[in-house]
Amino acid sequence: MKKLVIYNHGKDSIPWGEKTILFADVAKRHGYSFESPDYREQPDPDKRVGQLLAMDLSGYDQIVLIGSSMGAYVATVASESINPQGLFLLAPAFYLPGYRQTEFNPKAEVIRIFHGWQDDIVPPENVWRFCRKYHVRLNVYDTDHRMLSAMPQLTDEFSRFLAGLSGTSARSN
Repeated sequence: MKKLVIYNHGKDSIPWGEKTILFADVAKRHGYSFESPDYREQPDPDKRVGQLLAMDLSGYDQIVLIGSSMGAYVATVASESINPQGLFLLAPAFYLPGYRQTEFNPKAEVIRIFHGWQDDIVPPENVWRFCRKYHVRLNVYDTDHRMLSAMPQLTDEFSRFLAGLSGTSARSN
Protein backbone atom coordinates (compact mmCIF):
# COMPACT_ATOMS: atom_id res chain seq x y z
CA MET A 1 0.00 0.00 0.00
CA LYS A 2 1.41 3.37 -1.02
CA LYS A 3 0.82 5.99 1.64
CA LEU A 4 1.45 9.74 1.46
CA VAL A 5 1.42 12.64 3.92
CA ILE A 6 1.19 16.12 2.42
CA TYR A 7 2.22 19.00 4.68
CA ASN A 8 0.66 22.38 3.81
CA HIS A 9 2.64 25.25 5.30
CA GLY A 10 1.27 28.56 6.49
CA LYS A 11 1.14 31.98 4.87
CA ASP A 12 4.57 33.25 5.93
CA SER A 13 6.20 29.85 6.40
CA ILE A 14 8.47 27.75 4.24
CA PRO A 15 7.79 24.25 2.91
CA TRP A 16 10.63 22.60 4.85
CA GLY A 17 10.74 24.43 8.19
CA GLU A 18 11.23 22.97 11.64
CA LYS A 19 7.65 21.65 11.97
CA THR A 20 7.72 20.07 8.51
CA ILE A 21 10.93 18.18 9.22
CA LEU A 22 9.62 16.85 12.54
CA PHE A 23 6.33 15.65 10.99
CA ALA A 24 8.20 14.15 8.01
CA ASP A 25 10.31 12.05 10.39
CA VAL A 26 7.17 10.72 12.10
CA ALA A 27 5.47 9.98 8.76
CA LYS A 28 8.49 8.09 7.43
CA ARG A 29 8.65 5.96 10.60
CA HIS A 30 5.06 4.93 9.85
CA GLY A 31 5.85 4.00 6.23
CA TYR A 32 4.50 7.14 4.53
CA SER A 33 6.08 9.13 1.74
CA PHE A 34 6.08 12.83 2.55
CA GLU A 35 5.62 15.93 0.41
CA SER A 36 5.49 19.61 1.27
CA PRO A 37 4.39 21.81 -1.65
CA ASP A 38 5.97 25.24 -1.91
CA TYR A 39 3.21 27.84 -1.69
CA ARG A 40 5.45 30.88 -1.09
CA GLU A 41 4.71 32.38 -4.53
CA GLN A 42 0.96 32.16 -3.91
CA PRO A 43 -0.47 34.41 -1.16
CA ASP A 44 -4.11 33.59 -2.02
CA PRO A 45 -5.35 30.64 0.10
CA ASP A 46 -7.90 29.49 -2.47
CA LYS A 47 -5.29 29.45 -5.24
CA ARG A 48 -3.14 27.35 -2.92
CA VAL A 49 -6.05 24.90 -2.76
CA GLY A 50 -5.91 24.73 -6.57
CA GLN A 51 -2.17 24.06 -6.44
CA LEU A 52 -2.71 21.18 -4.02
CA LEU A 53 -5.55 19.74 -6.09
CA ALA A 54 -3.33 19.86 -9.20
CA MET A 55 -0.93 17.32 -7.64
CA ASP A 56 -1.09 13.82 -9.12
CA LEU A 57 -2.18 11.67 -6.19
CA SER A 58 -3.44 8.74 -8.25
CA GLY A 59 -0.62 6.40 -7.21
CA TYR A 60 -1.49 6.49 -3.51
CA ASP A 61 -3.85 4.25 -1.59
CA GLN A 62 -3.84 6.34 1.57
CA ILE A 63 -3.40 10.11 1.88
CA VAL A 64 -3.10 12.24 5.00
CA LEU A 65 -3.21 16.03 4.85
CA ILE A 66 -1.48 18.15 7.49
CA GLY A 67 -1.93 21.89 7.52
CA SER A 68 -0.66 24.73 9.63
CA SER A 69 -2.60 28.03 9.75
CA MET A 70 -3.38 28.97 6.12
CA GLY A 71 -2.17 25.50 5.21
CA ALA A 72 -4.86 24.00 7.47
CA TYR A 73 -7.49 26.00 5.58
CA VAL A 74 -5.97 24.71 2.32
CA ALA A 75 -5.99 21.10 3.55
CA THR A 76 -9.58 21.36 4.80
CA VAL A 77 -10.94 22.85 1.57
CA ALA A 78 -8.93 20.39 -0.56
CA SER A 79 -10.18 17.47 1.55
CA GLU A 80 -13.59 17.95 -0.06
CA SER A 81 -12.07 16.69 -3.33
CA ILE A 82 -9.19 14.50 -2.15
CA ASN A 83 -11.12 12.56 0.54
CA PRO A 84 -8.02 11.77 2.61
CA GLN A 85 -7.97 9.17 5.35
CA GLY A 86 -6.71 11.78 7.77
CA LEU A 87 -6.82 15.53 8.29
CA PHE A 88 -4.38 16.83 10.95
CA LEU A 89 -4.74 20.58 11.47
CA LEU A 90 -2.64 23.05 13.46
CA ALA A 91 -3.93 26.56 14.28
CA PRO A 92 -6.31 26.46 11.30
CA ALA A 93 -7.04 29.82 9.66
CA PHE A 94 -10.82 29.55 9.68
CA TYR A 95 -13.27 32.46 9.38
CA LEU A 96 -10.63 35.11 8.69
CA PRO A 97 -10.95 38.13 6.37
CA GLY A 98 -9.70 37.35 2.86
CA TYR A 99 -10.54 33.65 3.05
CA ARG A 100 -13.34 32.95 0.60
CA GLN A 101 -14.76 29.80 2.11
CA THR A 102 -16.63 30.07 5.40
CA GLU A 103 -18.77 26.96 5.02
CA PHE A 104 -16.83 23.73 4.86
CA ASN A 105 -17.46 20.11 4.03
CA PRO A 106 -14.37 18.46 5.53
CA LYS A 107 -13.98 14.93 4.25
CA ALA A 108 -11.63 12.58 6.02
CA GLU A 109 -12.09 9.42 7.99
CA VAL A 110 -10.33 10.99 10.97
CA ILE A 111 -9.92 14.72 11.72
CA ARG A 112 -7.89 16.19 14.58
CA ILE A 113 -7.37 19.87 15.33
CA PHE A 114 -4.76 21.47 17.61
CA HIS A 115 -4.66 25.11 18.63
CA GLY A 116 -2.91 27.44 21.05
CA TRP A 117 -4.62 29.43 23.80
CA GLN A 118 -2.17 32.28 23.16
CA ASP A 119 -2.76 32.40 19.40
CA ASP A 120 -3.04 36.08 18.39
CA ILE A 121 -3.37 35.34 14.64
CA VAL A 122 -6.34 32.94 14.62
CA PRO A 123 -8.63 33.41 17.62
CA PRO A 124 -9.34 30.14 19.45
CA GLU A 125 -13.05 31.03 19.17
CA ASN A 126 -12.84 30.60 15.38
CA VAL A 127 -11.47 27.10 15.72
CA TRP A 128 -13.99 26.19 18.41
CA ARG A 129 -16.76 27.39 16.08
CA PHE A 130 -15.52 25.02 13.36
CA CYS A 131 -15.08 22.08 15.75
CA ARG A 132 -18.53 22.56 17.25
CA LYS A 133 -20.21 22.76 13.85
CA TYR A 134 -18.41 19.76 12.33
CA HIS A 135 -18.12 17.67 15.53
CA VAL A 136 -14.33 17.54 15.53
CA ARG A 137 -12.20 17.00 18.62
CA LEU A 138 -10.18 20.10 19.56
CA ASN A 139 -6.93 19.87 21.52
CA VAL A 140 -5.73 23.18 22.96
CA TYR A 141 -2.22 23.83 24.26
CA ASP A 142 -0.77 26.74 26.20
CA THR A 143 1.21 28.03 23.22
CA ASP A 144 1.12 30.66 20.49
CA HIS A 145 0.18 30.53 16.81
CA ARG A 146 3.35 28.79 15.64
CA MET A 147 2.91 26.07 18.29
CA LEU A 148 6.64 25.32 18.40
CA SER A 149 6.67 24.92 22.19
CA ALA A 150 4.10 22.12 21.82
CA MET A 151 5.95 20.21 19.08
CA PRO A 152 6.95 17.26 21.30
CA GLN A 153 3.28 16.70 22.16
CA LEU A 154 2.15 17.35 18.58
CA THR A 155 4.58 14.86 17.05
CA ASP A 156 3.45 12.27 19.62
CA GLU A 157 -0.18 13.02 18.69
CA PHE A 158 0.70 12.69 15.00
CA SER A 159 2.39 9.35 15.57
CA ARG A 160 -0.71 8.02 17.37
CA PHE A 161 -2.90 9.54 14.63
CA LEU A 162 -1.02 7.68 11.87
CA ALA A 163 -0.95 4.45 13.88
CA GLY A 164 -4.73 4.68 14.24
CA LEU A 165 -5.16 5.12 10.51
CA SER A 166 -3.50 1.81 9.74
CA GLY A 167 -6.83 0.09 10.34
CA THR A 168 -8.85 2.39 8.09
CA SER A 169 -9.85 1.41 4.60
CA ALA A 170 -7.92 2.41 1.48
CA ARG A 171 -9.01 5.30 -0.73
CA SER A 172 -12.31 4.75 -2.46
CA ASN A 173 -11.59 7.01 -5.42
